[in-house]
Amino acid sequence: METRQEQIARRGLVLARHIVRRLDRVGIHVRADVSLEHQHLAQRYVVRGVESGGAIAEMGRYVTFAAESGQQLPYLQPIDGLCANGLHAVVVTPVVVRIDLFRAGRTCQLLITKHEQGSIEKGGRPSLKNSLVFRGMDGFLDVALWGKDRELAGSETPQFWSRGGEVVEIPEAFRPAVRAATHGASCVGCSHSHYLRNPSVNVGLLIPKDEISRASCSAVRTKT
Repeated sequence: METRQEQIARRGLVLARHIVRRLDRVGIHVRADVSLEHQHLAQRYVVRGVESGGAIAEMGRYVTFAAESGQQLPYLQPIDGLCANGLHAVVVTPVVVRIDLFRAGRTCQLLITKHEQGSIEKGGRPSLKNSLVFRGMDGFLDVALWGKDRELAGSETPQFWSRGGEVVEIPEAFRPAVRAATHGASCVGCSHSHYLRNPSVNVGLLIPKDEISRASCSAVRTKT
């Protein structure tokens, strides 16, 4: 039987129904679920996820994925949607860490979870093992990345506190991914991936992720 933490890790951020309906009405579409898939040729199981989301000035939600060490993962394929703030890229890998961030104004909810193949019982299909890495509630983003402070996008994360008022730090390994998710949840009319990388790009030649994100957003705004 799943523990409470395992249930939270499997489901992703649980938002109130009126928030989910509001996201749908304003056209922010997120696919937060992950699934265990079988690769027949490689004879192994992998975890599949979809980087997705975007923002309007009022609110935003973004889901992205990282390696278990926090590093960028190459996507399997990009997704060209018919509208902004939707699906951006598919990732398939044996172990994945999901970063799920919701922003309402400057208040943020953050969930970081790890997903991998679980145990196999009696020769059947393995389960999907879900574990909680970090949970931040009602964090505060001190800059308007969707407006006057958009030049800082890709370099900022929300600050979180415990119920007793003590600072709760985001795990250092995942801060770059959280910065990307924060940018995504503030990227009005988002139409590109913020953290999953193009597999054809030489990793050794990659410029810092915040610079890539700012350049990508600038290019999108220029085209529109």
